[in-house]
Amino acid sequence: MTISKLISHLRLRQYAALFALVSSTANAETWVISDQAHPIKATAGMRVIMLDEQRRLENELTQVMGGNPHQAALKFQQYMATPAGERIQTALAKAQQDVADAWGLRIEKIPAVVVDRKYVVYGATDAAAAVKLINKSRGVQR
Repeated sequence: MTISKLISHLRLRQYAALFALVSSTANAETWVISDQAHPIKATAGMRVIMLDEQRRLENELTQVMGGNPHQAALKFQQYMATPAGERIQTALAKAQQDVADAWGLRIEKIPAVVVDRKYVVYGATDAAAAVKLINKSRGVQR
């Protein structure tokens, strides 16, 4: 390989590394953490974590089961074998994971907007505005 080709190759690698750095900054991971009592406006691409989603899903299941405890177990088994039951199982697992993830970040109050799992704005009702505030304080232009 000639020196000029080697230099070109190294420059290409530098540009690729720079592009990867810029892309990772531009596509920061954003989580919006709240509950039904504290609505927050999120945009596409943001992970929305509703801390009371598991309770809402459990209430939905309770309604399906009815009031007779003797029939509830049978109804539960039948319901969980349906597409709706599979959907609620998946949604419950996601809701539980969401709570665990928010807990792992040590979120202190809601609503909260978290960028890259380390920068947080509490009390914001517009997630996009909170992200702009975080980026401004970090010196990141978007």
